[in-house]
Amino acid sequence: MLISVASGKGGTGKTTITTNLVASLATRGKVHHLDCDVEEPDGHIFFDVEFTKKETMNLLVPEIDGDKCTLCGDCVKHCAYNALVLVSKRVMVFNELCHGCGLCTMVCPEKAITEVERPIGIIETGTVKERENITITQGLLNIGEAMATPLIEAVKERAMEGVPVIVDSPPGTSCPVIASVDDADFVILVTEPTPFGLHDLKLAVEVLKKLGIPMGVVVNRDGVGNDDVYGYCEKEGIPVLMRIPFDRQIAEWYSNGKLLVDMRPEWADRFLHMYDGIVERVQGVKE
Repeated sequence: MLISVASGKGGTGKTTITTNLVASLATRGKVHHLDCDVEEPDGHIFFDVEFTKKETMNLLVPEIDGDKCTLCGDCVKHCAYNALVLVSKRVMVFNELCHGCGLCTMVCPEKAITEVERPIGIIETGTVKERENITITQGLLNIGEAMATPLIEAVKERAMEGVPVIVDSPPGTSCPVIASVDDADFVILVTEPTPFGLHDLKLAVEVLKKLGIPMGVVVNRDGVGNDDVYGYCEKEGIPVLMRIPFDRQIAEWYSNGKLLVDMRPEWADRFLHMYDGIVERVQGVKE
């Protein structure tokens, strides 16, 4: 079971839901947490993680051999991302725009293009001390790097088989989010009961509808705004999986890197109940 936790905007509580769900599932057995919010992975803050494996993630980008290149322009014409430009009798490569698809090397008639590795980030994997059932894999994008999607996909390729996999997705509805949810069995959308929260929830819901992925909503900071979010979910037939109250104490615990399920153990049962309900929904859909 692969569950992605996402939201239409940042700051709604994705990491809160992800880490507490992971900690709750660890009481039953092994669980794998994938932190795909690669620009600012922060799930590890809530766990005492010992990262034992570190990998450099590289993207293959073109390198032009000026002696072989005849300036025919085929590579420029076929590049969908405008990463190649023919100027001043030479082909310039803009690595930051390159998606590493390799098409330019295929269409070059003179075989003047080779692919070289360009590091875009790192992937770290480790286990949590005193919670040995939890394995955490996170991606960390290089500062200034625009291409988050390849790193997210690489993190997901390392998902363990036969155990629950919980993905912390980037915020928003852009390409990195699509990469983090596209093969999920279910997506938990985290929102807050405010006009801004509802607006961005609607955007996320429309994306998941087009992808055909089952979803449910967790309302964080319940009581801070109005009931419009609940009315929207009822109208759209989207289940509200859990409500977390607007509570100063919960916010203080979170600010100090403490898990809700540790400070209030009864919440672990609520997270497990939510997970079991998701499993039933997914199995019902597949049947």
